[in-house]
Amino acid sequence: MISAGDFRNGITLEIDNAVYQIIEFQHVKPGKGAAFVRTKIKNVMTGAVTERTFRPTEKFPAARIDRVEMQYLYADDDMYNFMNTETYDQISLNKDLIGDALKFVKENEMVKVVSYNGNVFSVEPPLFVELEVTETEPGFAGNTATGAQKPATVETGAQISVPLFVGIGDRIKIDTRTGEYLGRAQN
Repeated sequence: MISAGDFRNGITLEIDNAVYQIIEFQHVKPGKGAAFVRTKIKNVMTGAVTERTFRPTEKFPAARIDRVEMQYLYADDDMYNFMNTETYDQISLNKDLIGDALKFVKENEMVKVVSYNGNVFSVEPPLFVELEVTETEPGFAGNTATGAQKPATVETGAQISVPLFVGIGDRIKIDTRTGEYLGRAQN
């Protein structure tokens, strides 16, 4: 059991027969009245984010979330196929469940498939990926002093903003959480 006074970002709890992950929390001690914990929680099954307050003494059971390393094999219409590289078990997940999680992931790369009680509710890509730029406009000399950006398409089809010096065929490093350009990839 986890009390509201011990909340931390990323903790998963069972609240009212649903599983929630804490996105943000703040301990509030008003001048008058009792202290409370203000939180932003996300329902891991539906993805809905709500704000809720708790008394610091309220307790909730911790939810056991399983993260299994799996290889992303291929996409087939609206289904994405994954394989556990240890047991060779394969699963197919619906496009609605995956969302934008695989926007920066190539086939045959490793991802984490996240489940609760055997029900898969999300896929976590690696934090950083290296991809090749397949399409972008040429940059112009002299324009780089302002830190200007231009749109670029990477090999997975995703679009990101890159500095003007990046060209077609360059390998770049991307943060999958934010979609930001981090730098050129080391060869």
